Amino acid sequence: MPSLNGLRIVVTRAAHQAEELAKPLRERGATPVLLPVIAIAPAADPAPLAEAITNIARYDWIVFTSANAISALGAQPHARAKVATVGAATREFAEQRGWRVSVTPASYVAESLVEALGAEELSGQRVLIPSAAITRDVVREELTRRGALVDVVEAYRNVVPPGAAGTAQAVFQPPYPDWVTFASSSAVENLVGLVGNRLQHSKLASIGPVTSATIRKHSFEVHAEPAQHTIPGLVQAIEDSLP
Repeated sequence: MPSLNGLRIVVTRAAHQAEELAKPLRERGATPVLLPVIAIAPAADPAPLAEAITNIARYDWIVFTSANAISALGAQPHARAKVATVGAATREFAEQRGWRVSVTPASYVAESLVEALGAEELSGQRVLIPSAAITRDVVREELTRRGALVDVVEAYRNVVPPGAAGTAQAVFQPPYPDWVTFASSSAVENLVGLVGNRLQHSKLASIGPVTSATIRKHSFEVHAEPAQHTIPGLVQAIEDSLP
């Protein structure tokens, strides 16, 4: 019998990313419930990103913390910068688009990226971090402390998709889903804003410690978190948590 047979598992990823998680869940016998609570929108002010792209050659390093940032920046074949990525999936996405990645930490958290850059001489180096409108400052603060000249540029925004409120209300009714999966803190914040305490009726699976901290901030329990902060790891963590 498939390991997740009969379980209804909510996938909160953006619509264009949802199948990456839904497919392995389906293969293991679960019924994925697609509930995208994130959509990617352009930066509120496109000018800073456009300026960074125009002047891409001045940067010594570019730090990508998500595939969305890579898409926003686009292919830059003349960029001379070294590239650092957070997570293997982000690295793969970058390389598919022609970027040559120099540094990727084993763990999918910003702190690990800072540690991975520990051997690099960053004093006086110009660093570009294209990011979401709301993002953690861990990388910027640490690289600045080490003497780097860091530009954090809003490349995109995470917004609640149209219609998500109605879909969420329909999904979170008895019988409640068995599991809800989260691959980012933004997904947690958005879904909590839509359904509130009804999340307590489902088990919650988080892709990593930052997302788990956001879940706990709202006083919910994290029932599964993988050691490897990847989509396959997330599926395995749910399997491992079952009796």
